[in-house]
Amino acid sequence: MGSLAAQVPDLISFAPGHPDPSTFPWDAIREAAETLLRGRDANVLQYGGTRGYRPLLESLTNVLTSRGITSTLEERILTTGSQQALDLVGRVLLDPGDVVLVELPTYTGAITAFSNVQALLVGVPQDEDGVNLHALDETFQRQTSSGRRVKFLYVVPNFQNPTGLLISLQKRLALLEWAAQRDVLIVEDDPYRDLYFPDVTTEAETRPIAADDAPGRVIYLSSFSKTLAPGLRVGWVSAPPEIASRIELAKQAGDLCTGVLDQRVVYECCRRGILAAHLPELREIYQRKRTVMVDALTSHFGRDLSWPTPRGGFFLWAQLPGGLDAGRLLPIAQAHGVIYVAGTAFFVDGTGNAHIRLSFSAPSADRIREGVRRLASAVEHARLPSSP
Repeated sequence: MGSLAAQVPDLISFAPGHPDPSTFPWDAIREAAETLLRGRDANVLQYGGTRGYRPLLESLTNVLTSRGITSTLEERILTTGSQQALDLVGRVLLDPGDVVLVELPTYTGAITAFSNVQALLVGVPQDEDGVNLHALDETFQRQTSSGRRVKFLYVVPNFQNPTGLLISLQKRLALLEWAAQRDVLIVEDDPYRDLYFPDVTTEAETRPIAADDAPGRVIYLSSFSKTLAPGLRVGWVSAPPEIASRIELAKQAGDLCTGVLDQRVVYECCRRGILAAHLPELREIYQRKRTVMVDALTSHFGRDLSWPTPRGGFFLWAQLPGGLDAGRLLPIAQAHGVIYVAGTAFFVDGTGNAHIRLSFSAPSADRIREGVRRLASAVEHARLPSSP
């Protein structure tokens, strides 16, 4: 295996969920930064308020309204990416031993954030259109009958990381009804909403759960990382006012003052219409990459590998041929010059060894094709009979 690795020094990574760097609006960001730094406004480089740069908070009205969400200024807080929002939500809402219901599989960053405050994460199986409602309620009743307190359901409804699944509109409404019946909150993580693929998905199908949340039961998280640039580290949370106030206090303990320069650059890009004009191009680029990966997998694996075709986002979720373990296959794949994320990273019940997450967002089309070829070679190698 070591000799194989030496022969393939140019590792192709399908592991990280990184945006394609060629999509970054370099000129727009440079012009925005130069405008800010050429001025004499000391606030550009001064400490910022805990809740974030107010003009950007105000401009989020346009973003949220376009998604069907009604949100007041007092409900919003800017964060260091949506990952900080997950951490803050966990610290504010969870006590040790509290239960968080999550999708099987679910986002690893959420697993870490909620586990860090000693919550118990309990998985609920997914159907093709999202969380299985029958299993959800059974799981809730099983946990409460055991004396545990279920605090909230965490979901990624649009092009979930890792599966790429899209929760149906009907099921989104059903989740709201269930949450009201069981008196629990929903934490909706929505970083990929704008990256739907027009060939298979309409914008209407991405309507957030929070858009129909009249009672104020949904805490909504999103980010500019996937659409503008992740290095700016600007995300946000919109929550009922009493929860938003508690999040603000928790944020003060963590960073006290916000990174205002990053937020002002983002604001300038939004104010100038850069992001809105950029989104159709992003959808086209990632849709094309999705198609390249699907075609390459079909060509090299046929029916030997199965996956739901991604309808948006960054990820393809594949099930390995029978008998192959994703963890054991990984070093073989690395020796062949390609890596991925084993499915077990996304399951809170210890399963997932038959799945792999392949990210098509960052590599070029040629690298995607070559990476899939290497993956097929690794699978073929792994299926060879062991030497006596």
